[in-house]
Amino acid sequence: MKKETLAIHHGYDKESFGTMAVPLYQTTAYDFKTAKCAADRFALKELGPIYTRLNNPTTEILESRIAAVEKGEAAIATASGQSAIFYAIANLAEAGDNIIVAEKIYGGATTLLTHTMKRFGIKAKIFDSDEAEDLEALIDDKTKAIFFESLSNPNISIANVEKIASIAKKHDVISICDNTVATPILFNPLTKGIDVVVHSASKYITGQGLAIGGLIVEAKGLNDKLIGNKRYPQFNEPDESYHGLVYANLPLPIFTLRVRLSLIRDIGATPAPFNSWLFIQGLETLAIRMKQHSKNTLKIAKFLKSHPKVKKVNYPGLKGDPYHKKAKELFKNGYASGLLSFEVEDFKTAEHILNSTELFAIVVNIGDSKSIITHPASTTHMQVPPEKLEKYGITQGLIRLSVGLEDIEDLIEDLEKALD
Repeated sequence: MKKETLAIHHGYDKESFGTMAVPLYQTTAYDFKTAKCAADRFALKELGPIYTRLNNPTTEILESRIAAVEKGEAAIATASGQSAIFYAIANLAEAGDNIIVAEKIYGGATTLLTHTMKRFGIKAKIFDSDEAEDLEALIDDKTKAIFFESLSNPNISIANVEKIASIAKKHDVISICDNTVATPILFNPLTKGIDVVVHSASKYITGQGLAIGGLIVEAKGLNDKLIGNKRYPQFNEPDESYHGLVYANLPLPIFTLRVRLSLIRDIGATPAPFNSWLFIQGLETLAIRMKQHSKNTLKIAKFLKSHPKVKKVNYPGLKGDPYHKKAKELFKNGYASGLLSFEVEDFKTAEHILNSTELFAIVVNIGDSKSIITHPASTTHMQVPPEKLEKYGITQGLIRLSVGLEDIEDLIEDLEKALD
């Protein structure tokens, strides 16, 4: 089946339940009926719900569905996009290890991976994901992951996905791609050789800014890369916290399984069933929304490019953009999502524009049906040192737009008034 159909039907048997809509299992715990059933589930002899921190029937449908739409093997839902990133890294690295992180990523991810993880003894090395020419030289025996965004926020640049995947494969290092902005509708990194995909489901997947959540998806065949790989003894040696369980011996996708049994079990950043139910509703309309988001954004990019007060527009769907060719090659129909950034003279000008819009609300989210305007340097990326902001192209005059689903003429009129 195609992605649009999978997003609506996969993982749910309406014949068994008798409802067209996926049921909401708003519960913390489950009746095992017998002591043997309880023991067997905890021993992994029988699969089934144990406790909603670990699994939930509604959440399992979401996980199955996002894995199918991303063309992956299995998925696990988390409490937020940030927790999805944390779990993906913590599943691979420990004190004394290092990870390689793209320089052009969301500011919150930069802080997590380069500062917070350092307190856990995990060092971050920075690379340029646009070309990945510097990537291979950074890899050593202690490198456990390569992290980047397929479509970066707020630079709106497209990574050299195939080269990153090739280098990661050569050195048996796990590659992790944040596919939040592109979404699985426009792009599937796992089909290009990437090992793991993460999402902030709080963005386009929910689509209306209704819930916080994250997702991790592992590639088909990832077991083959983990089993016997000396970089990742945690998958190949007995887990003392689980009575000597060896993940490599299990006939299941072991990357997401270890996140569930080792990390979510102990840390507990798991989604509420109601949030999972909301994400399922969002997935059903994601394809049609991404098409309209992209169309609206391209029209706004063309308008901004022609405006005398705009110095630069970053949008891969725009002809002449340095990433336009990549967008045409990688993304479905060349659509480039609803995220756009543009540069004006200075902070004072940017501040005036933000304060003058009426439809574009000053909000630090993206992917909403409502249009959003943000000044990254003073909000989402304010923890990044000024000299690095300039290097990454996040100037004081840079404005980020998350273009919504309103009438395009109304949106352009709103920006035109704010720019005058």
